[in-house]
Amino acid sequence: MIPFNKPFVTGHEEKYIQESLSNHQISGDGDFTKKTQKLLEDQLSAKKALLTTSCTHALEICAILLDLKEGEEVIVPSYTFTSSALAFVMHGAKITFADIRPDTLNIDENKIENLITEKTRAIVVVHYAGVGCEMDRIMDIANRHNLVVIEDNAHGLFGKYKNKYLGTIGHLATQSFHETKNFTCGEGGALLINDEKYIERAEIIREKGTDRSKFFRGQVDKYTWVDKGSSYVMSDILAAMLLAQLEQAEKIQQRRKTIWYRYYEKLNDWANKNEIGLPFIPDYCEQAYHMFYMLLPSLEKRTRFIKHLKNENIMAVFHYIPLHSSPMGIKCSANKSNCPVTADISERLVRLPFHTGITKDELLLVIEKILAFRL
Repeated sequence: MIPFNKPFVTGHEEKYIQESLSNHQISGDGDFTKKTQKLLEDQLSAKKALLTTSCTHALEICAILLDLKEGEEVIVPSYTFTSSALAFVMHGAKITFADIRPDTLNIDENKIENLITEKTRAIVVVHYAGVGCEMDRIMDIANRHNLVVIEDNAHGLFGKYKNKYLGTIGHLATQSFHETKNFTCGEGGALLINDEKYIERAEIIREKGTDRSKFFRGQVDKYTWVDKGSSYVMSDILAAMLLAQLEQAEKIQQRRKTIWYRYYEKLNDWANKNEIGLPFIPDYCEQAYHMFYMLLPSLEKRTRFIKHLKNENIMAVFHYIPLHSSPMGIKCSANKSNCPVTADISERLVRLPFHTGITKDELLLVIEKILAFRL
């Protein structure tokens, strides 16, 4: 079976993990955590990076930072993973689900303003497949309505929008290092803080509501409970593995770029003849090469296509079920949602095997079997 995903190992992970064990410093905020956070800050020019146990927990920190009151609203695209909405629901918010654009599959910036009410506090944007949302327009809307913009950048590390790194444009941003992502430590995430007023409180929330970070910097002589929070700090063992991955970022991204373009070049003519959509990348965006997807003409044809590849021992998968029509989505929605593009895309999208370690022969075999499919 050619898998949809397989975690990639650079070769330095075991060495760094062993160093972490030898240092007897395997809980959070050890040497590897500090090195990894600094690497992210330096490479992205972010004001602050804080490693977390997951992208979901980084989003929860954002929710706590908002000081949400019961019933206040957060705008979230319907075509995303549950965490993009769940983190805010966990802290009292109602969700206003937004539809997506049919080209980039990102939140439709033209639909946002009509969704804003007097209860709206924030806009969550998801850079789908690592392709940037229309951040200039979204930031303008947010600034005019005094809203916080949170970039759920789980797909987009090192992608760019108009020469700015994704995750460094909104007030806050989150990253994922789950095993399906370009860079992984199995489970993990990060919070990127671009507005300095959030840094001190984010550190407290991440440290179970204590000012422990101040204590370690010598700013207080003891630390104590001062705010809301939870145990959001990543283990230094995981940070060690993550550092090994991020140090090879250029190599990993170049390999993924090669895979992406091989798919695109080999499938483009076939896709055009069969009215199959391939990813769209605006000229001013540099994608993160997170995935390669296709849009089949119908649900029936997508189902047959996935079955066809499975019969050839190739695993292709669909993606998100619209949140606005899910049982929990209906329960936590601020209003009745209408997201026709999301509903359509969800039934037709299929993701092809895409991971850093896929071999040239495996890639060519996948392409050969795709081209043999008859719609």
